[in-house]
Amino acid sequence: MTRRKLRPDELELWQQIAKSADPLKNRPRTSPQSTLTKPKPANAKRDPMPSFDIGETATARTETHYQPQTTSDRLKSTPVKMDTKAFARLKRGKLVPEARIDLHGMTLDRAFPALTQFILSSQARGLRLVLVITGKGQREDPYDPMPRRRGVLKQQVPQWLRMAPLGQAVLQVSEAHRKHGGEGAYYVYLRRLR
Repeated sequence: MTRRKLRPDELELWQQIAKSADPLKNRPRTSPQSTLTKPKPANAKRDPMPSFDIGETATARTETHYQPQTTSDRLKSTPVKMDTKAFARLKRGKLVPEARIDLHGMTLDRAFPALTQFILSSQARGLRLVLVITGKGQREDPYDPMPRRRGVLKQQVPQWLRMAPLGQAVLQVSEAHRKHGGEGAYYVYLRRLR
């Protein structure tokens, strides 16, 4: 790389900077205690593996625990497909279900065919609003060494109502009002047959 000669304006600027700088000779000497690392002698024996702590260079993060979304939360977040005024009346418990099925005490194997037959026959009869009672599920045993899911039917019924063959018959699923069973029941608003 060749050096070029400075122009007069650059030379003047350089001289101003050089005048404002402190020479190294006039600076106070730093004490050895203020240095962060002590230089090692050149002939010192190096460790083949320096000591370290696991994760010492990793950035510290706070742990964020996300709770899985409950069935009630999923139902509340689904868009309203039916008339909004009717849906508001439904949520307040002002609409009366025209039929109901109680799935209490049934196993999944017995509950699915019973629910399927009930929903499809209710739609065939021209009913619009039916009540499906699942129950809240058994209370959790605090002494159980393994946590178990509570209310298998409560979680499974909304999924069944979205899948075939029931999905084509169901317009809206919502948790029931307290006077119709609250958390242990669902309102199912059915489509009209064409």
